[in-house]
Amino acid sequence: MSETAPLLDVDDVGVSYGRARVLSGVSLTVRPGEVVGVVGETGSGKTTLVRAVVGLVSPDAGRITFDGTDVTALGGRPLRGFRRTGAVQLVFQDPLRSLDPDLTVAAIVAEGLAIAGGLTRAEQAERVDEALTRVGLDPSLGARRPGQISGGQRQRVALARAIAVRPKLLLCDEPVSALDSSSRNRVLLLLDRLRRELGVAIVMISHDLTSLAGVVDRVAVLFGGRLVEQGPVDEVFGDPRHPYTALLVASAPSIGERPLGRPAASLRPARDREPWPHADGCRYAPLCPFATAECAVEPRREATGDGRTVACHHAGTWSDHVEQTTGALT
Repeated sequence: MSETAPLLDVDDVGVSYGRARVLSGVSLTVRPGEVVGVVGETGSGKTTLVRAVVGLVSPDAGRITFDGTDVTALGGRPLRGFRRTGAVQLVFQDPLRSLDPDLTVAAIVAEGLAIAGGLTRAEQAERVDEALTRVGLDPSLGARRPGQISGGQRQRVALARAIAVRPKLLLCDEPVSALDSSSRNRVLLLLDRLRRELGVAIVMISHDLTSLAGVVDRVAVLFGGRLVEQGPVDEVFGDPRHPYTALLVASAPSIGERPLGRPAASLRPARDREPWPHADGCRYAPLCPFATAECAVEPRREATGDGRTVACHHAGTWSDHVEQTTGALT
């Protein structure tokens, strides 16, 4: 897969809302059939990133290329034409709010097909039944409205609407956060199956590491609008190189053993720490218990030699400090 040309290439992208810098220097690639997770807390820039990919937000720096098309250069009619193809589809967090309550399920799934054009009504109906079946719903459900079905079923309808137009890329923004645990697991398994059966690439946005661990191939960790670490999911979650990644992993024991056996508390800043005076330095430094004067300068992304990149001045040494001071390593 690593030798395949990227389907999506986000290159050094920055996005601002007024004076607020939401994304800065973000670079990310997604190859055909690959599932890439983007994890980070609320406000880290995850949703802004996916909105920029489909042209709903205009970057003020960098470039986004999808399947050879420079999305950031599109505007007006060309941008509408790009969206009309349906090659990139968004799946939102709350299916009840994203589905028109006055339309039937069948009409909702057919929306993208009607916009793209080129199919007769009979062909659209056939494609709708095919999509509903693909996501594990009986086509007879097409006569109901969103308020008449369960939350898990609504999210499957949202996925059916997305895959009906046969996209190349799904952008899933917190697709299971509004679901109960059993529905969440079924939707995650469904996403994995859709990737395998349809060959569709997926970007999966989440604040929950457990939702990503068994599904994604690679993971990117966002903090304060910057990518602090990215790479193969087993490497990043199994041996995080950035303190923020390690805190996320240590706080989610259900994804496996905590890195180096360290407790989450050992990665949190001391209560009596002095305020961090360097506004232009590392975004995580004000919260990092291992920050030094060197962190007054924003760290560059560096390749670690194991297929990932890390933006941390102390990527190779901070974990040794934790082991020595906590005695957590067994």
